[in-house]
Amino acid sequence: METSPAGHTTARPRNRTALFWASVACAAALLGVAVWMLAGNPAVLGGHPLLPGILLAAAAAGAAWAVLLWRRREVPRPRSRVRTIGAWAGRLAVLALAAGLAWLNPFAYQPGPTAEAGPASDFTVTETDTTITMSPDGAATKGLVFYPGARVDARAYQDVLAPVVGAGCRVVILKEPLGLSLLDGNQARSAIEANPGITTWAVGGHSLGGVSASSFALNNTEVTGLVLYASYPVGSLRGRTGLSVLSVSGTQDGLSTPEKIEASRELLPVDTEFVAVQGGVHAFFGDYGPQPGDGEPGISRSSAQQQIGSATAGFLGRF
Repeated sequence: METSPAGHTTARPRNRTALFWASVACAAALLGVAVWMLAGNPAVLGGHPLLPGILLAAAAAGAAWAVLLWRRREVPRPRSRVRTIGAWAGRLAVLALAAGLAWLNPFAYQPGPTAEAGPASDFTVTETDTTITMSPDGAATKGLVFYPGARVDARAYQDVLAPVVGAGCRVVILKEPLGLSLLDGNQARSAIEANPGITTWAVGGHSLGGVSASSFALNNTEVTGLVLYASYPVGSLRGRTGLSVLSVSGTQDGLSTPEKIEASRELLPVDTEFVAVQGGVHAFFGDYGPQPGDGEPGISRSSAQQQIGSATAGFLGRF
């Protein structure tokens, strides 16, 4: 305490500790990442509800922490060495959580020329919290459940899969929890159960989504088709009878490289159909812009996607 010239007693400002400023950084990080993702990326609110739910909780925690820091700005908090170490560990964990949430920020759908031109055939699109369903005009008996790539907006696959719908197949694109198919590899089950009119089912996926689709096809015998976009299974499907497989890849893919696709032949049925898009890259299998680590394309996105969609529609049409 100190005395002012007028004789009044005032509180001496306390020096801020490093732990205090670390707490400020944590509160700001939680609030900042939540606002940045919720307000700046439409794919967050348009995707699976788990991510926006976590972000709202992070924002609430950050706001509450900020208020607490403001109220206790003049209150000393002596700590033992053990408590101090625990406090620092906790704050580092919070900063790591904020960084992890920022990493989960999805690649948003970027409509390309195909979307601007409009659908090539009549179909309807219905959307729920966990799926986007594209149905052809008229009754459909074949269906494809599609797992997006890691952290990719489910809407990014609508245009490349439109020719499949135009060929009479219902397509259900999954909105994956946190954009990671491995968190719910059996998500295709609910999509199949929600469409009892479909009698013939295939599953497919892009990149990491193809890994989950492969595992689902291996363990669910009612699935008779598997579509892999720039992807390959982690386990062998050689012994899985009654399964037709299509593997579509790009020759300039910097992530699922041609060498990796070639090595996957030993894991897939001997009659697997392989289609290589000359000059195609990893990000051409959806409309979400460029992807870090990818190769340099040697073909236009629209030309590559025309080949991808045509190959998929032809493959499913031969069931």
